Amino acid sequence: MNEFLEKEEKIVKMLRTVFDPEIPVNIYDLGLIYKIDPKDDGTVDIDMTLTAPNCPAVDFIVEDVIMKVESVEGVKKVNVNIVFDPPWDKDMMSEEAQLELGFL
Repeated sequence: MNEFLEKEEKIVKMLRTVFDPEIPVNIYDLGLIYKIDPKDDGTVDIDMTLTAPNCPAVDFIVEDVIMKVESVEGVKKVNVNIVFDPPWDKDMMSEEAQLELGFL
């Protein structure tokens, strides 16, 4: 497997350990991660959204994303960009997340 894909896979694995404190499903399977862009210099840009624009846990979630992704070998800095376009909706969740939350 090439090094880029291996790093991205490790980043996704770490993102699956980040949870919104109010929802028992990780942010990756919730469909909140829109883009993961690892750079050659060790920087990773992540575009993510929230289930609601006024989410009270935004700071906690962003700090958790940064801390966990920076623990991946080769990652030196993480930039998290909160975006609301496209707006999140439940169809963005994985089947596992929909099942966990009772949508299937």
